[in-house]
Formats: sequence, C-alpha cells, structure tokens
Amino acid sequence: MGDLQYGIDPKRLAEYADEIKQIHEKGVEIAIVIGGGNIFRGVAGASAGMDRVQGDYMGMLATVINGMALQGALEDKGMKTRLQTALKMESIAEPYIKRRAVRHLEKGRIVIFGAGTGNPYFTTDTAAVLRGVEIDADVILKGTRVDGVYDCDPEKNASAVKFDFISFDDVLKKGLNVMDTTAFTLSQENKLPIVVFDMNKIGNLLKICEGVNIGTVVNI
Repeated sequence: MGDLQYGIDPKRLAEYADEIKQIHEKGVEIAIVIGGGNIFRGVAGASAGMDRVQGDYMGMLATVINGMALQGALEDKGMKTRLQTALKMESIAEPYIKRRAVRHLEKGRIVIFGAGTGNPYFTTDTAAVLRGVEIDADVILKGTRVDGVYDCDPEKNASAVKFDFISFDDVLKKGLNVMDTTAFTLSQENKLPIVVFDMNKIGNLLKICEGVNIGTVVNI
C-alpha cells in the first residue's frame, strides 16, 4: 500500500523493483511470494460474517493482482519474469509447475508465485515456505515492517529486545511470532532457514545477499 490507505502504491512498487534488480544483477535466483492484504484479507472477511472459504479464495485472487503489479514493475526495470499461480488462470499466468519454475530460475528469470497454496485456510507464509521447499531454495527472506524478531512487539513496547540469531526451537519455547505455525513448522522440518528483515529500508535486500547481518536469522 505504501502511504495509501488501500490498493497499490506505484512508488512503493518501483522501490521494490529497484531492490530486487540489485540482487538479480548479482546472479541471485529469485522466487517471490506476495500477499494480498492491501486488497482483501480472507480472515477479516470471515470475522465480518463472510464464509471463510469464499473469503480465502478472494484473498488468493488479491495476491494474483499484486503479483501482476509486481511483474509489471520488474519488467519495466528490464527484468524477465514469470507469474505462476496455484489456481488456473491461463490468460494471465502459468499454472504452477515445479520443474517449469526451476527452469525459469535457471534461465535467470524471476518467478512470482500467486494464489497462495491454492487452498483455503493456508497463509501466504505457508505458500512461501512450501514453494521454497519444492524448488530447493537456500533461504526464505521474509520482508516485514519491522527489522527482525523481538522478544515482544517492538511497535507496542519500546524496550523490546531484538535477536540477531535464534534457533527454531527457541522461537517455539519463547512463543515468538515469526510466521504462522504451519509455515514455521514446515520450514523447521525441512531445515530451511528464515531471515526476517525490514523490507522497506532501501539496501537491506542487497546487504542480506552479500552476507551482512541484517534482521534476524532463524535456523537450526
């Protein structure tokens, strides 16, 4: 949303595209899962009385809209992309096929995964980890509004303490909120590390890919 109240901020899209281009030019293979909360949240719809399954499918469609917007921004910067969706909509995107996604990455294309997992009751966090496991990703980079994992909510408590490194087990023991439980467990079981970082600070993505300690690393 950027500074908007809802929808898509072209300025923020362009900033993200610039960030992604910096690491793409270094040869990093990039796959992206994007949420849809700026357009519609299935859980919010359900809490207002809407059928949860219907609301979740609407949320999945919102992620496709965001995926198309990001695809356009990336291609405006000269990058080759492919949008794959878990729900079939061949007029605007490829259906998700693991081998095809991997081949795109090998050819230097950026792959955007839309429509979550294609199933209700699963978040885009779960979709990100699932796709990461499937394509044998090295790491999950979770971009958020905060600069890492804290012992309590830093937006509510100024004395919150940030972790530079933390294990999966310690996250669970301390009851910290990194991802939803399904996504986190899937990442832990497959030994797929997570880096939580502030996605709105320019230069952070490049620093992470250069090995700089940005945000919080969650690992075994």
